Amino acid sequence: MKRSEKHFVLTCILGLQAAACGTGALAATDNTSFDKREGDWRNGAVVYQVIVDRFVPSANLIAKRALYPAPKVLRDWSEPAKAGVYLEDAKLNSAELDFWGGDLQSLSTRLDHIQHLGADVLYLNPIHLAYTNHKYDAFDFKAISPEYGTHQEFKQLAADVHQRGMKLVLDGVFNHMGRNAPKFQDAFKNPKSPWRDWFAIGPQYAGGARVWTGFQNLPELNLENPAVRNHLYASPESVVRSYLRDGADGWRLDTAFELGHKVLRDLTDAAHKEKPGSLVVGEIANYPGEWLQSMDAVMNFSLRQIVLGVANGELSTTKGARMTERMVRDAGIEPMLKSWMVIDNHDIPRIANQFPDATLRRMVQTLQFTLPGAPNIYYGAEVGMTGGSDPENRSPMRWDLMNADNPELVWMKQLIALRKSHRALRVGDFRLIEAEKLYAFERHTDRALETVLVLANPTGQEVTERVMVANAHLMDDTPLVDALHPDKAITTFGSGFLTVTVPPKTALVLRPKERNLGGYSRYKRVK
Repeated sequence: MKRSEKHFVLTCILGLQAAACGTGALAATDNTSFDKREGDWRNGAVVYQVIVDRFVPSANLIAKRALYPAPKVLRDWSEPAKAGVYLEDAKLNSAELDFWGGDLQSLSTRLDHIQHLGADVLYLNPIHLAYTNHKYDAFDFKAISPEYGTHQEFKQLAADVHQRGMKLVLDGVFNHMGRNAPKFQDAFKNPKSPWRDWFAIGPQYAGGARVWTGFQNLPELNLENPAVRNHLYASPESVVRSYLRDGADGWRLDTAFELGHKVLRDLTDAAHKEKPGSLVVGEIANYPGEWLQSMDAVMNFSLRQIVLGVANGELSTTKGARMTERMVRDAGIEPMLKSWMVIDNHDIPRIANQFPDATLRRMVQTLQFTLPGAPNIYYGAEVGMTGGSDPENRSPMRWDLMNADNPELVWMKQLIALRKSHRALRVGDFRLIEAEKLYAFERHTDRALETVLVLANPTGQEVTERVMVANAHLMDDTPLVDALHPDKAITTFGSGFLTVTVPPKTALVLRPKERNLGGYSRYKRVK
């Protein structure tokens, strides 16, 4: 080690040179890393989530009716999803057997909507062969459910998605299969079955097999069996690798926290080997922490809890901000940028139900689109669809609400445009703004004038506060304008401080705007 390197290490250890060690404000990341982040589609992407059965009605419903034999029911598109009753013979709730008839071909006819909305990624809930409408009870991971189409139609959908400059992510349900899956039925009935060791079967389990959280329809896979791992992800012909070859760009892993660190790391490595730069994002209900060492990203439910807690008054703004900073520090900014920022999805009541107050809802959505991560839009959120707990949140897409003047659609497009026009929101670092009354943070890059300041007031009263922004490269006397209304100057930045008034239940998004000083620039020697 050179003398200069030894000095660098010693100063880091002694805490004498924070900026040199990477903990300083803008020294945290070298200038080239932001360009690298921009080149990675996974960072800060806008994700659009679809349940294929519920998105667009098929043009071939008459021909498809035979695919929904009783006790399955093919509903009219105008019928909302409703709670069902338990069917003893099927060992399922009737709501799991209600279908609306969407398929891969019909989905393809509305890719223009997803593209024009501004989404970067199309994420599909499971499409593999299964009995129920949700398809988390797989019969065969490698086969496409016939209600949805064929493998060739999947490949064509992937090609259509890519032609529009978007990526395609599939849902991998690798913790369990369906009770009526041929492999499980053979294993359950035949002690000498070649599939016997694919599951945990024995009298010690209620129902005769280990099942996911007590649901007898979902027998768990034995991931300790190398043959199971080979089938799912390890071999070149595995589920994970073959779908990536056929057009998928990544996997969202169901109940990923139950797969364990080693399986997740090995699966992620296999995916990257097959398709470098592919995405593996896990459904992790836990604190992200060390899970982000095992895969690329998580569905960031912990960040969701912080945002909802601040919005609902269950967390103070300062406590919520401190928690957010801790999470970014523990996770690392790169995995955070790839992690999906979820407010609602197929397991959670729709955002319109969580926040009936439209003003507060918009504050939450503003945070969803400005915090580090990849915002996840659940189909229909852009037109204001409502729906309570599962299955009510899985109603068919309301295309009748798709009007250019729909305020929810106008707002969603505005948020997406904001994100796409500000590099800091997509790939920037995160830093707290020193405040007591506001939930406030900064997103910044290697260019000072790209900085974005976000200040949220979840209370019912207007808040005026003087706050400190620890950005050494923002120059004194720089005007700050409303990024959502660029012609509106809000306040002026001076010596690291600004005084700002934030309306109730609102988040301001501010950006610096250099003064026109006749060719003179305070930023001439500072990016």
